[in-house]
Amino acid sequence: MSKKLSAPALSTAVLAVAAVATATLTPVPASAVSAPLDNARIAVHFDLAEGQTPENIALTPRGTAYVTFAQGRQIAEISAKGSTRILATLPEPADGGVHTPVLGFPLTSGIVRAHDGTLYFLYATGTPDLTGVWRLRAGGEPQRIAELPADGLPNGLALDPHTRTLYAADSALGTIWSVPTSGGTATAWSTAPELASTGFLGANGLKVHHGAVWVTNLDKGTVLRIPVHHDGRAGSVRTRATGLPGIDDFAFTGHGDQLLAALDGPSEVALVQPDGSHSTVLNPADGLQNPTSIALRGDAVYVLSAGWITAKDPNLILAHLNE
Repeated sequence: MSKKLSAPALSTAVLAVAAVATATLTPVPASAVSAPLDNARIAVHFDLAEGQTPENIALTPRGTAYVTFAQGRQIAEISAKGSTRILATLPEPADGGVHTPVLGFPLTSGIVRAHDGTLYFLYATGTPDLTGVWRLRAGGEPQRIAELPADGLPNGLALDPHTRTLYAADSALGTIWSVPTSGGTATAWSTAPELASTGFLGANGLKVHHGAVWVTNLDKGTVLRIPVHHDGRAGSVRTRATGLPGIDDFAFTGHGDQLLAALDGPSEVALVQPDGSHSTVLNPADGLQNPTSIALRGDAVYVLSAGWITAKDPNLILAHLNE
């Protein structure tokens, strides 16, 4: 599969996400950025024709961003000044990725950065030789460190630096996998029914926060919290928020359990309070084109948009979070 976007390959994803959006879409406010965010602007435009559909993001303390291009099979570095540099292109599966579950094209998805600069990310191809957890060290080549099921769709990725454990959300199998950062065999950490899809994508965005793994379910529009027991096992799932259509990835704001969530279908960002209530703080008037992920560095908010439904202007938006 070339770097050019394939309309037939993209159609499956677009139609499925569009179905989610159509079923739950609410009127878009005419006003733009809302409190506690301000100064939203498009900082970087990506090239849709080159498969630069940004899926996930990891930040450095200095403002460099590492991004996965979902359909480009690439890992990219975005400088603080907005320039884009491709660090790696993942191998194309022999069948072109047509057997990738749900989507029908190879998907480069979740990414995290360790303190030593090592990048870990996920790749789904529908083939056993490539699907799994991958690693990229500075100046090196990408290598797979753990195999994941070929009939799964690994999507969100989180790192617990204290236990050196990676958690991967499987949107097709409704599973959270755990893998040591050193690599090896993946373990099905949680297969709770709350993670399952209802026809498209289930478990999606993922974060480790205050002794628990937090995960979204795109189909069900929920935010879930799963405690991590002292022995590393998963605790009982608790639903922390509902009514968030097309929820993808998210990020905590630093104010307890408050978080910002990317709503892919409606092209919105929601501010979700610890009690589960939520409000729209960014919408298409701010430049959102089906946002996929969010990250924070201090009071700077980074929002990626892939343009899955709008089919235009995938971008990176920067905004300011007021205390």
